[in-house]
Amino acid sequence: MNTARDKAKRFLEREQAFRLGMLPTESSHPKTASLSQTIAASTADGIRMLMRVDEEIAPAIERVVASEPFGRLVDALVEAVTNGKRVFFTGCGATGRLAILLEAAWRAFWQDLHAKRPDWCSCFPHAEGATRSVMAGGDYALIRSVEGFEDSRDLGEYQLARAGVASGDVVVAVTEGGETSFVIGTAWQGLAAGARAFFVYNNPSEVLRQHVERSRQVIDEPRIVKLDLYTGPMAVAGSTRMQATTAELLALGAAVEAALGEVLRRRLTDDEMRQLGIAPRSPADYSRLFGRLLEELSRQENVATIARLVEWEEAIYRRNGLVTYMTDRYLLDVLTDTTERAPTFRLPPFRKCDDEVSARSWAFVKNPRYPAKEAWRRLLRREPRGIDWPASVYRSLDVAPHLRDAPPTLDNREIEKFAIGNEIDPSRFEADDAGLAMILVGDEIGQAGPPREAFDRVFVEHAASFARTAAVAVGPAPPDRPVDDVFHVACDLPASPFALWDRLAVKLTLNLMSTATMARMGRVEGNYMSRVETSNKKLVDRATRLVAHLAGVDYETACYALHEAIEKVAPQERATKDAPSPVTVAVEQLRRQRGATADP
Repeated sequence: MNTARDKAKRFLEREQAFRLGMLPTESSHPKTASLSQTIAASTADGIRMLMRVDEEIAPAIERVVASEPFGRLVDALVEAVTNGKRVFFTGCGATGRLAILLEAAWRAFWQDLHAKRPDWCSCFPHAEGATRSVMAGGDYALIRSVEGFEDSRDLGEYQLARAGVASGDVVVAVTEGGETSFVIGTAWQGLAAGARAFFVYNNPSEVLRQHVERSRQVIDEPRIVKLDLYTGPMAVAGSTRMQATTAELLALGAAVEAALGEVLRRRLTDDEMRQLGIAPRSPADYSRLFGRLLEELSRQENVATIARLVEWEEAIYRRNGLVTYMTDRYLLDVLTDTTERAPTFRLPPFRKCDDEVSARSWAFVKNPRYPAKEAWRRLLRREPRGIDWPASVYRSLDVAPHLRDAPPTLDNREIEKFAIGNEIDPSRFEADDAGLAMILVGDEIGQAGPPREAFDRVFVEHAASFARTAAVAVGPAPPDRPVDDVFHVACDLPASPFALWDRLAVKLTLNLMSTATMARMGRVEGNYMSRVETSNKKLVDRATRLVAHLAGVDYETACYALHEAIEKVAPQERATKDAPSPVTVAVEQLRRQRGATADP
C-alpha cells in the first residue's frame, strides 16, 4: 500500500500510540491563543505574551529541586563521578541537544580548570570524561534531525549500549513529552546494564500513565526514578524547545552543579573552592534566580530591544535575505536555537559545504576564531561522535523501513561538511539582503586581549561582504563594536561553574526572538506552528490535529487530507527544502472543498 490514502488509513489504524493530543505539551496555551494576531499588530506586545508563559517555569522548578527524586539524582551523580563511573544524558531533538550541551559544559569546566590548575585536576583523573551525551542519530542530529530514530525504542537501546553503558553508571533519559520511544529505550537499556536510571519529562505523570502505554511502563517501574518537570502547555503548541527544554536545562543544570560542588569539596579546601568561584547554593536559589532573570528580561527596555532585533531579522527575510551569526564561547547555545527553527517552522535546514542545490538556511552560525574542523571540536569540547553503523545493524533492529532499506550517512565526515568555522562562505551574502550579527554573552562583551582581537578581525573581514552588521549582547554591559546596529539585552548573570545563567539568558532571548520573527513571518497561526514538519509519527499526529483545528474538520478527515498533501508536495521537496507545507496545502484544499459545498 503506497498511495496517500493507504498511508493515512494505516496511520489511523496502526499508530494510535502516537496520537498525543491529550498531552498538555501538545495543547494550546490560553495566554498565547491570539499570538499571531497580537504580534502582527505590535512586536513588543507579542514578545510580552510569550514571556508570560516563561513565568510558569520557576514554580515548577521550586517544587522539583525540593523533591526526593532530585536529591537522589544529585547523590547518584556524585557517586558515579567519585567512583570513576559515567553519567549518560540521553535525548532526542531538543533534549538530545540539551544532552550534548550538558556534556560540553561539564567538559569545558574541567578543561579550563586543567589549564589554570593542573595540580588540582590531578585529584580528579577521570572527571572530564565522566559525562557522555547520547542523542538520537548521534552528533549529526545536532544539526539535522534523523528521520526514524525518534520512533524506535530499539535504536535507543542499541545506541546507548554502543556508547558503553555499564553497571554503576547513571542514565538520565530526558524527553519533553515523556513519550519518545528512543529515549524510553535508553532508560530500559540503562536498567539492563545495571546502571541507575532517571526519567525526566514535562507532562503530568497521571496523564501519561492513562494515555501512553510505553510511558506508563516506565513510570510504573520502581527502579527508574522519575522527575516530572511539568510546567503547563508551551507558548506555541507543541514547541517543546521553549518552556519544556528551558525547565530541563535549569533543573538538570542545578543537579549537575550541585554534584560538581560536592565532588570538589571532598578534595579541595574551602579557600580553593572560593578561588574557583563556586559558592554554596541551596536548591531554592535556582527558582529564585530564574525568576529574577525573567524580571530583568521583561523590563520595558529589554522588550523593546528584542522587538527591534526581531524586526531587523524580519526585514532581511522579507527581502529574501539571509542572517549569519558569529559567536565563540556560546556557539553551541546559538546553534541549538538556530537549527531548531528548521523543523519548528519548516525552514531550509543548514546546508553542507559541498551542496550547491539545496535552499540555503535562513540563518546560520559560525565561529570566527577557528576553521570548521576545529570549530566543531571547540563546540563539543571533544571529537564529534558520528554514527557509522553497517547496514546489518539497521536490519537487525525494529526500525522504520527506510532506515533498513537506505541507512543514513551520519559519520564525522558528514558532520564536518557543515562549515561552522571562520571560512568565508559566499552563499551567505550573495542574496537580495544579508545580515552579519555577532552574539556576545556575559563577560565576552567587554573582553580584551587576543581572543577578542581574533574575533573582531575575522568579523570585520566578513562584514565587508554583508549589507548589514549588528552586535547582540546579552549581559550587564553594552557592546563596544564597530557595527551598524547594537542590540543590548541588559541582565545580571550570576557566577556559575557551567555558565548556567549565561546559557539560560541567551536561550530565553533567542527563543523569544526566533519565535516572534517566525510568527510575524506568518509561520504561526494563533499559537500553532502552521508549517509543522511531518518527519516522524508524533509530528504527523501534530500536523493532523493542526489541520483539523484550522480547517474545522474531524481528525480522520484531516489525516487523509494531510497525507494527500504530503504526496503532492513531495516532488517539490526533492527539488528544494523551501517547498510548501503539507499542513498549509491540506488546510487550503479542505477550505476550498467546504466553500464549494456551501455554494448554491
